[in-house]
Amino acid sequence: LEIKTICPLHGPVLTDTIPEVLSLYNTWSAYEPENQGVFIACASIHGNTWQAAEKMKEILEEKGCPRVAIADLTRDDIAECVEDGFRHSVLLCMASSYDAGVFTPMDDYLNHLEHKAFQNRTVALVENASWSPSAIRAMKAHFEKMANINIIDKTVTIKTRFTDAYAAELEELADEIMKLF
Repeated sequence: LEIKTICPLHGPVLTDTIPEVLSLYNTWSAYEPENQGVFIACASIHGNTWQAAEKMKEILEEKGCPRVAIADLTRDDIAECVEDGFRHSVLLCMASSYDAGVFTPMDDYLNHLEHKAFQNRTVALVENASWSPSAIRAMKAHFEKMANINIIDKTVTIKTRFTDAYAAELEELADEIMKLF
């Protein structure tokens, strides 16, 4: 059928952007990414994990990643972060370990993704812990409940403070991510 008007239950009636709207709907309904690139979702307690996330963004951009976006889950709008997770082909979760699990803003974010049926993506994981790393295990448990999630084998564990010593490990993870493009 030739569609001339889209009358959504919520939102404006559409008449002049129908091809674009249908294209986006086909992408979204198939759970495909809109963009080839990496979304870095970071949950940092005292700023050290955030420092590593900023370094990872820099590394990926230097390696020619087609698109890199970053968000601070402790401060940014969760709906925008969920949107960015779906928009990109790769999701890099970087979080602090917390109470034998993962820092609560990341846990909340992953719960949102589960409820929205996040799927068909590649995921990379980085944790920060001082004495008992648990964030990677907790994040993996979330992703194991989702469909068609490929978790990159290479992970990085930062011990408390991000230093240049960890930059080499982030480079290795970035190399694994860049193989996808």
